Amino acid sequence: MCSTLCQQNRKKELKARTVWLGCPEKCEEKYPRNAIKNQKYNIFTFVPGVLYQQFKFFLNLYFLVVACSQFVPSLKIGYLYTYWAPLGFVLAVTMVREAVDEVRRYQRDKEMNSQLYSKLTNQRIPADMIFLRTTEKNGACFIRTDQLDGETDWKLKVAVSCTQRLPALGDLFSISAYVYAQKPQLDIHSFEGNFTREDTDPQIHESLSIENTLWASTVVASGTVIGVVIYTGKETRSVLNTSYAKNKVGLLDLELNRLTKALFLAQVVLSIVMVALQGFVGPWFRNLFRFVVLFSYIIPISLRVNLDMGKSAYGWMIMKDENIPGTVVRTSTIPEELGRLVYLLTDKTGTLTQNEMIFKRLHLGTVSYGTDTMDEIQSHIVHSGATPSRKSQAAAPKVRKSVSSRIHEAVKAIALCHNVTPVYESRAGVNGETESAEADQDFSDDNRTYQASSPDEVALVRWTESVGLTLVNRDLTSLQLKTPSGQILTFYILQIFPFTSESKRMGIIVREESTGDITFYMKGADVAMASIVQYNDWLEEECGNMAREGLRTLVVAKKSLSEEQYQDFENRYNQAKLSIHDRALKVAAVVESLEREMELLCLTGVEDQLQADVRPTLELLRNAGIKIWMLTGDKLETATCIAKSSHLVSRNQDIHVFRPVSNRGEAHLELNAFRRKHDCALVISGDSLEVCLRYYEHEFVELACQCPAVVCCRCSPTQKAQIVRLLQQHTANRTCAIGDGGNDVSMIQAADCGIGIEGKEGKQASLAADFSITQFKHIGRLLMVHGRNSYKRSAALGQFVMHRGMIISTMQAVFSSIFYFASVPLYQGFLMVGYATIYTMFPVFSLVLDQDVKPEMALLYPELYKDLTKGRSLSFKTFLIWVLVSVYQGGILMYGALVLFESEFVHVVAISFTALILTELLMVALTIRTWHWLMVVAEFFSLGCYVASLAFLNEYFDLSFITTRAFLWKVCAITLVSCLPLYIIKYLKRKFSPPSYSKLSS
Repeated sequence: MCSTLCQQNRKKELKARTVWLGCPEKCEEKYPRNAIKNQKYNIFTFVPGVLYQQFKFFLNLYFLVVACSQFVPSLKIGYLYTYWAPLGFVLAVTMVREAVDEVRRYQRDKEMNSQLYSKLTNQRIPADMIFLRTTEKNGACFIRTDQLDGETDWKLKVAVSCTQRLPALGDLFSISAYVYAQKPQLDIHSFEGNFTREDTDPQIHESLSIENTLWASTVVASGTVIGVVIYTGKETRSVLNTSYAKNKVGLLDLELNRLTKALFLAQVVLSIVMVALQGFVGPWFRNLFRFVVLFSYIIPISLRVNLDMGKSAYGWMIMKDENIPGTVVRTSTIPEELGRLVYLLTDKTGTLTQNEMIFKRLHLGTVSYGTDTMDEIQSHIVHSGATPSRKSQAAAPKVRKSVSSRIHEAVKAIALCHNVTPVYESRAGVNGETESAEADQDFSDDNRTYQASSPDEVALVRWTESVGLTLVNRDLTSLQLKTPSGQILTFYILQIFPFTSESKRMGIIVREESTGDITFYMKGADVAMASIVQYNDWLEEECGNMAREGLRTLVVAKKSLSEEQYQDFENRYNQAKLSIHDRALKVAAVVESLEREMELLCLTGVEDQLQADVRPTLELLRNAGIKIWMLTGDKLETATCIAKSSHLVSRNQDIHVFRPVSNRGEAHLELNAFRRKHDCALVISGDSLEVCLRYYEHEFVELACQCPAVVCCRCSPTQKAQIVRLLQQHTANRTCAIGDGGNDVSMIQAADCGIGIEGKEGKQASLAADFSITQFKHIGRLLMVHGRNSYKRSAALGQFVMHRGMIISTMQAVFSSIFYFASVPLYQGFLMVGYATIYTMFPVFSLVLDQDVKPEMALLYPELYKDLTKGRSLSFKTFLIWVLVSVYQGGILMYGALVLFESEFVHVVAISFTALILTELLMVALTIRTWHWLMVVAEFFSLGCYVASLAFLNEYFDLSFITTRAFLWKVCAITLVSCLPLYIIKYLKRKFSPPSYSKLSS
């Protein structure tokens, strides 16, 4: 037993919990999808919780004020409904908005859960399993892992050889065997375990690795498989890598909470000052609370209503934008977050790329073939034999080969050196017994598809098929190629050396059936192959040229082996594999003995198709000051290539590839090496990242945040979410995560703003996100236009609502001061309710239609977005400016009313309130930057409502008095004095210190 499998490891009896996956016969039955549940559907417990988290301070305060004023008779001021009506209205509006979000989420989940699908030969795996047996004769099957690692290519899995060799299926349940598995962990790319069969002499022991596992949430794509369950429920890899959704609160809401605290402090200080000016006489403590209640309008309870309605309006505008069709706003609480983003964390496959590889270039050293000249290669293959004869190669080894023979050798090498398997749908039977023995029938099947763990290998094999050399069959020991003439060439697989991130190359040794030739083929990255192939003067230069075109390059080479050479290698190789100590090093050393002076055949270039307009969109985001991190589960080489081709890393920037580290010392040395680099993009693997975060979290994040771009490869879903939280904690900046697969859900839910794309990998990311888009390019307009407008409008709306409360509190303070600091209300009853609703609500809310920059201008100059991330539209500075404006206007309105109407003091309420309404309407006009016809309607509608209400409010207004000419001109004079100076200041400021956006639009 392996010493690393300790007592924490678990022992699974083979007879228990064995699951048969796949369909034993083709059928068209309908099955409901697995349940999807994104949130907890409980509106009446969920909504107040969200509301409380967003504005918990002033809600608690308002409840306290209302309770004190109503249940302590000596503190009661005004009518009951003037306090409870606004609060009830706020709660009702908020609950309705949140209820709409919840109902929509429930409907989306119900729609997905009720969909039917046809089950043919695949089924989603319900638990983590060890792969025991398959109906496929080669002992292997393919699985789809798109909901686990986000990759749409199929992965090859191999059954345990001991159970696969059993004569019949029933024998599996009669043997005595067990499985040792390591304790549950997050890593989806590794596994250690042992399989032991006890009823044989000697016992059979097999080591288990990642290729013997079937993780939950993956799909069996070929054949039928049987496995033993090792992890279930919360212990499965998919669940361990899934985070739970949280209630997101926008930065603007938090900022408004801080300003509300400042207003509360001002309220308390103002109350204390009033009592102090009284001289603390009599029941001063009671008077203090009366003043607190009297000045409670300084706390903007209506702010919640206006912001909630505004956010709903922003969401509606986003979904109705014809330039980003199909966009869905799934939560209406954080649209303004789109205008405050500093970090964008994006998935690669399906988000930046289409994961569709296309063969673009074949370079033979002296001649290069592109997409427009591939027909020449096909002509060489068709008009000549499939391969050059062995005799001609041996007879003239020194003679320069013709272009035709070199093309033959290159195409043949590409067609043989890979891990691709052709799959035929018509070949699957009950137990694999219906596979036809007639080769021609199978090979001509139009349903042939190629599957491999790497999509670029599939692209290479498809290309060889297009030029005439077709891979038609493959199992664990042989593969077959078909020539244009229909001839079948059979090759026996002697050895395979799989690709690893360390070696950066893969090799295969094959024996041709017809000639007995043994050939060692190898392909790999240029950095790994340059020292292996024979001397040449073109490889490095051409690799650089292809890389600049955004192509993924592979160097292909071969070496002919004699029977004696291969037998010697095989003996040494098998002996190395049986070593107990340093097995990996000894095996690598034996393989490297073959990797010398190999014949360079060709250089291939494959392009991973990017999503539409990815390059200009990434450039737009970079110019807007957004730092982009790419988090992918793909290999380091693939991620680096896509970072270059998508221009995530600009051409004039260097790339620092963080070397693999496994301990504190290695991480320290590599971090020091990275620290010496400047303006350099970082590429790091998930394993190395985990080591760095364990020992040097702060130092690593500090260095990474200085990079213009960061690429993290081989990231698990949990690591993606961890990186998001890391940036949130260390930078305090707003983060956005975008992805399209189930493996991106954790990252999307952890980010301040999550965006999902409906793609090939399903709708899990889209349904779990805050915003759903159909293409990556739409994110540019979503942030630059709608994000900007949402933040700017909410900031203006929030500050204006606070101004509306501060100005009336200032008037109350002036009124109380004149009347010997008496705690007597200036306005009562319907006047206070109407002031915040009918008379000013529509003009104030019309600010949600305002915009400072036209959409075309925002997209043309993305640099304008940088100003938004500084938070200058809503800050303590702008807040203090509004406080000064409120104090000035409140003082002017109150003192003006007293000065001009000192002989008619009984009408001071009607006079000051009318001037107050006119001032608020004019201030809305002063705040607006771009007029909309609905704004004009709102202004005149509110004014008309006020004028009309004067006839019905006899308790507060004397109709005979307010219809006099003196009343009208004096009210206009007070309003003019309160507003005209502010208009003049605004004009001078725009003339001598205009904002950046006004310079562009002028």
